[in-house]
Amino acid sequence: MVYAYATILTILNLAFWASILFGLPGTWLMILAAAATDWWLADTAMFGWPVLLTAIMLATLGEILEFFLSAAGSRGAGGTRRAAALAIAGGIVGAIAGTAFPVPLLGTLIGASLGAFAGSLLGDLWAGRPVLHSIEAGRGAAAGRFWGTVAKVVVGGVIVATLGVAAFR
Repeated sequence: MVYAYATILTILNLAFWASILFGLPGTWLMILAAAATDWWLADTAMFGWPVLLTAIMLATLGEILEFFLSAAGSRGAGGTRRAAALAIAGGIVGAIAGTAFPVPLLGTLIGASLGAFAGSLLGDLWAGRPVLHSIEAGRGAAAGRFWGTVAKVVVGGVIVATLGVAAFR
């Protein structure tokens, strides 16, 4: 029966991993599901504190990487705070809209990057910045969003593997 729970949890974790591309807290949902499974199976815990704490540290690293890479993209290119805020909102809207692209999951990442570009561009134009400067900040926001999401997806993959190995041992 434990292997059935491990299989269900691994499938859920793969779905949570894919949700990272949509800007959802997939890494934290993986940890929550693992902790809930450990609580549910108190007599035969799958993970234990060392594995859960490792997953928490990895999820924290993923959040830090995503935040700093995303922020560094817009601000590094000279974008305003308004542009950075709108880049975040644009990235979320773009990720949702990008889901309609014919390339699964990659369309979401492209949409998020384009949304971050558009949000940053709009924010800088709204702040009265010149068009060329706004375009450059938008490019920085798109690149930052792309690499921030890629870093978080990589960390999420490590969490999926860590929890998967621990669940089936």
